Amino acid sequence: MLVHGSLARAGKVKGQCPKVDKQEKKKKKTGRAKKRILYNRRFVNAVASFGKRRMNPSPNSDSK
Repeated sequence: MLVHGSLARAGKVKGQCPKVDKQEKKKKKTGRAKKRILYNRRFVNAVASFGKRRMNPSPNSDSK
């Protein structure tokens, strides 16, 4: 079996990182309510971008 690097270093970075506890978050919407939010995000609010829908536009491109 080919291994990239030695197994002695496995988990090196994860072991170095400080442990950060999970944050309390409010529960996500599910089912119909989630679809409603997605619809609003994609089609209702995005009308101002001149018909070009971009999921993750770069901050310096002003409606290209």
